[in-house]
Amino acid sequence: MVEREFDVVIVGSGAGGSPVADTLVRAGKRVLILEKGPLLYTQAQSPRGLSDFKRDELFSTGAEKRLAFPDAANNGESYFSSHVEPDLNDEPHVYMVEPGRDHVTIEGYTAQVVGGGTQLYGAVSLRFSELDFRLGSFNSSRTDLKDDPNGDVRRESRDWPISYADLEPYYAQAEEFIGINGQHDNQLKPFSRQTYQQPINPNPISTFAKAGMDRLGTRLKNADVVVKPYRTPLAVITEDHPRSGRKKGDPATSYVNRYGDPLGLKSSTWVSLLHPLTALQNFELRPNCNVTHLEAGNDGGGRKVTRVNYVKPNGEADWVRGKVVVLACSAIETVRLLLLSAESNDEFAKGILQNDLVGKYFLTHCFGGAETVMPGRFDKSIALDSDWAIDCCATEDFLRASGIWAGGAIYNNTSDQALPISMARTHGSQDLDTIWDAFESDWRLTGEGLVKLFDDNLGRRLSVSFMANQVPVKANRIELHPSIRDKWGRKAAYIIKDWHPHDRYLMKVLAERCREILAWGGDPAQGNWPVEGFGSVDMAPNARARIANHILGGARFGTNPGDSVLDPTCRAWHFDNLFITDGCFMPTSGGANPTLTIQANAFRVADILLREGRV
Repeated sequence: MVEREFDVVIVGSGAGGSPVADTLVRAGKRVLILEKGPLLYTQAQSPRGLSDFKRDELFSTGAEKRLAFPDAANNGESYFSSHVEPDLNDEPHVYMVEPGRDHVTIEGYTAQVVGGGTQLYGAVSLRFSELDFRLGSFNSSRTDLKDDPNGDVRRESRDWPISYADLEPYYAQAEEFIGINGQHDNQLKPFSRQTYQQPINPNPISTFAKAGMDRLGTRLKNADVVVKPYRTPLAVITEDHPRSGRKKGDPATSYVNRYGDPLGLKSSTWVSLLHPLTALQNFELRPNCNVTHLEAGNDGGGRKVTRVNYVKPNGEADWVRGKVVVLACSAIETVRLLLLSAESNDEFAKGILQNDLVGKYFLTHCFGGAETVMPGRFDKSIALDSDWAIDCCATEDFLRASGIWAGGAIYNNTSDQALPISMARTHGSQDLDTIWDAFESDWRLTGEGLVKLFDDNLGRRLSVSFMANQVPVKANRIELHPSIRDKWGRKAAYIIKDWHPHDRYLMKVLAERCREILAWGGDPAQGNWPVEGFGSVDMAPNARARIANHILGGARFGTNPGDSVLDPTCRAWHFDNLFITDGCFMPTSGGANPTLTIQANAFRVADILLREGRV
């Protein structure tokens, strides 16, 4: 008989769920993970000796399909699914292009697979800065902010209910347990101990990025001290990783970036945390199981989640129960699950809807950068995602001088467009982001035109990116779509968002800094190297939808139940046993890629569950 009673039931196996499982299983607790996607094995794990990844993860090249949603403005358009994404006709996300005009989109799905987005991301694993945790107090009395006509920044900024110092031990734990290479020196964040493996040698093309960063850090000093670049922390092992049993190999391939890694060198939560647990009897992982809704009850001693209802791989409905239930579905789907559960269960609605904040203050990141062709040609197939990063645009001095509310990280994209197949993704890509919207839709790229594109760009093109905080706005939100349903008859997630004027200003400032890096990197004497393009996500034709797969907010934590959905431990305020550990909990999006912070916070929450005796 299938077991239904557990100490902990976790929904989702990515950055927010797996650290909780790792801690609690090793503490002897009985833990179940329900994951909507499949379990894909690496070569070493597969009995056939063949990886389950198919090399279509970067973009979709399967059979052509057509969207079948009459209420969507893009009904009938072509789309193509990969084996790690949902079929859009089965489970769409919908975003508002403009009032009265909705599009079905693949945006917001990082990966529907065991390990979640950590299977496919570029693995950049930066910590947030100390300032990222106290942007409310930092901005509360500022009069130098630009392009904030209604005072939204001062009104809506929030401090986190925890500090960098509170999270720092868990940053260190995540870096060690996950397996990250990089460099501590020159980062403007305190480290309690050495946690990184040694980085691989940088690709020679990154010399241009480092030279430009050196110049920028000299100009944008911090407290009159030059800021220097450092090797970008990346979740790829370069040494043996005893905790997960992985052995070092040669990870220096651009196929690691945004593909599933068949060798298990990229530190997804599956290979680093979950796979070692599968040998333990108190852990169970059920892939291809879609959680449909939660039920709650109140026995007078407190409100609890009493059932987690899900659909098994064979289509049958079933349920499980946990002393503690942890949601880590990725923020859009977690918010959707909360709202669907509230519609189907009155007691759950009474607990989760005691304010109007569920789904509100949805966040992604301000992002963009610059790119151009650099002198010479280099073998960029021997590269990881990034070689160099710099923190000079995350200091209080820089923020005050620029009139922006929050800072961001800047790093170069070494492996970007390294291979013809990855060039296809970035060439003319649009909302459904497939090869068919790239090479095939550009009539100039036939015969000699395509040869010339490769000759002009392969091994020569270099880009520099920034990742920065988005202003929290209540109108940016996740709802349930009133008419579009998934194949199970449930309302689809409805994404309503736009860019604040200050977001646009901030992105303009940081895109210009990225341009300077390339201009000085290619021409160290004068800084006049021609930069072909620079800008930010708000300039894209589908700018409202673009979210960089950094899915954050919608159930923020705080110290006041009237101003947040979760308490400082990430427990839903009006439930005894419901916790949320994916990016939902963030009240601000942070000035760097969020995965490491989500993992660190999940380790923190797991420690709290043990310390408070909740399991």
